[in-house]
Amino acid sequence: MRVGILDCAIGGNIYSIKKAIDKIGYETQIVKSTSGVDKLIIPGVGSYPEGADAIIPFKDELQEFVTTNMIMGICLGMQLLCQKGFEFYPHEGLGLVDGECVKINSDKPLPHLGWNNVELIRDSKLLKGLENEKFYFMHSYEVVNYTGCTALTTYEKHKFVSIIENGNIFGVQFHPEKSGEAGLKLFKNFLSL
Repeated sequence: MRVGILDCAIGGNIYSIKKAIDKIGYETQIVKSTSGVDKLIIPGVGSYPEGADAIIPFKDELQEFVTTNMIMGICLGMQLLCQKGFEFYPHEGLGLVDGECVKINSDKPLPHLGWNNVELIRDSKLLKGLENEKFYFMHSYEVVNYTGCTALTTYEKHKFVSIIENGNIFGVQFHPEKSGEAGLKLFKNFLSL
């Protein structure tokens, strides 16, 4: 199996992801297209407008790819799966999931930073065997999406979507590559599907 990590100028976490996946025994390549890739990971660090500008050229290719192959978006990568984001101003996303990306609805300081739990609201392929683990978060925006939501996380009494699973499309708001053994197991769950 060929695992691709999409290099589209928003991947401040590309090499951490590659190192984590290589550690669990899968061959990864940093790619600029989906050609020859069996599963694809969309990384993401930065703002929604920057991410959208970088990834929109891949939109048609990714929409075709997910008809037969699986993708997983990480943090901003998950947010970009949505139809639209509202960081600074409205910006088009990939439109792969029915949702929008908005600022976290909290009076508490942002970003939401550090280790936190995820709360399953339905069966999850990604969290199999990880139901009580904590993951590392670093974000100020959230996905408003209830149709593909698998898990929620609470930040100062506000619940937000932390995992999306919808057909071949997966997204995590946290950073599995920074989440120790739990993150490695989550990658293994995704890659073994």
